[in-house]
Amino acid sequence: MQVKLSVTIITFNEEQNIERCLKSVEGIADEIIVVDSLSTDRTKEICLSYGVTFVERPFTSMIDQKNYSLSLATHQHVLSLDADEALTDELRESVLKVKHNWKADAYKLNRLTNYRGQWIRHSGWYPDRKLRLFDRTKAHWGGQNPHDRVIPEEGAKVENLKGDMLHYYSYNVKQHLDQINRYSDIYMNEMWRKGKKTSLLAVIVKPPFRFVRTYFLQRGFLDGFNGLFIAGLSSYTVFLKYAKLYLAHQSGGPDKV
Repeated sequence: MQVKLSVTIITFNEEQNIERCLKSVEGIADEIIVVDSLSTDRTKEICLSYGVTFVERPFTSMIDQKNYSLSLATHQHVLSLDADEALTDELRESVLKVKHNWKADAYKLNRLTNYRGQWIRHSGWYPDRKLRLFDRTKAHWGGQNPHDRVIPEEGAKVENLKGDMLHYYSYNVKQHLDQINRYSDIYMNEMWRKGKKTSLLAVIVKPPFRFVRTYFLQRGFLDGFNGLFIAGLSSYTVFLKYAKLYLAHQSGGPDKV
């Protein structure tokens, strides 16, 4: 079955990334929908120069924004990307083949992450398969903020595609640390909203286990110094998530942390 494809992207101040993302879907997208959280940089200008459908909407949550972008798609079949992602030529060809002969309900893409200029092939970061190409009547965005994911309906047929989805995760240490702080805040607020608690033991024990898993079991040492850095900051991320939640319950709310 031959299909038409809607590409959906959510953005906020993505002038550094969005053009690369848009260029990578030229020739495979029958429409591109960008839902923007009121950017203050050149994101809107760049998007409009590519003729996308550009919708401005205050940020609610990652999951809500992405499901809203799905609701705007005029085609049943969707490729959902983040602004800091782009398709390789091999993956573009795979998507084109699927467009002309759609067989499954959804397809997973291998995500290859660039960290401080290096492609990371270990540390638990590759192939990091993400379900991003799907029939929107048979899948939706879900998961737990900030870790959103596409969830197919029970019994859906899912296949893997050849090629990589390039992910430009962090250009420098400051960006990585800013993201860790932002995501740990989202996690704390989400867990607080759901009435979830944690213990001091978890704050102490879980971070070193994450380091051991990332650096040794997932062979982060093969990624050189960046592998060590990723393992260290991964451990720090776990510490910050649980410590913030613990402090929120100790002090009477997330706003007091």
